[in-house]
Amino acid sequence: MALLKKEPRSKFYELLQAQIHNEFNASQQYIALAVWFDSEDLPQLAKHFYKQSVEERNHAMALVQYMMDTDHHVEIPATGDVRNTFSEVTELVELALAQEKEVAADIQTLAKAARAEEDYMGEQFTQWFLKEQVEEISQMTTLLHIIKRANGNLFEVEAHLHRESVGDGGADAGMPPVAGGSL
Repeated sequence: MALLKKEPRSKFYELLQAQIHNEFNASQQYIALAVWFDSEDLPQLAKHFYKQSVEERNHAMALVQYMMDTDHHVEIPATGDVRNTFSEVTELVELALAQEKEVAADIQTLAKAARAEEDYMGEQFTQWFLKEQVEEISQMTTLLHIIKRANGNLFEVEAHLHRESVGDGGADAGMPPVAGGSL
């Protein structure tokens, strides 16, 4: 059994540990959104956000796997606060979009830290996540536009999601390995 290094972590690895928390928290927030949609009898929106939750969980576990692969200690954090109360549908998707933009900024900070530390493997590792965030922001922006255009007719949004499968591109073959395997 290999012993994990006990030396101080670089800024990059401290940020990776923090990002594990962020990804798990995003996963929990997406569950809250999915449950809200489910309780409002909007199955396509619920399904979309349940899938988003699993995707964020997989991102966290990819970060965990990378830290283990690079012989760094990993701590699985508690998640932060999750919002559960909303008054209108646009609030949920606006929250999701803001969350994705925040994650994108966090991943950019990770990439900058790796580059500054001349950690080329770490920098390369972040590239898939940067690409993924472009897709995530685009997908949430599209969904927000669709909801606004539906002008309150959520059945139109449901039909659109059923027909177009927004954000349902399937697993990316370029995704880094996920600890325990992708769900």
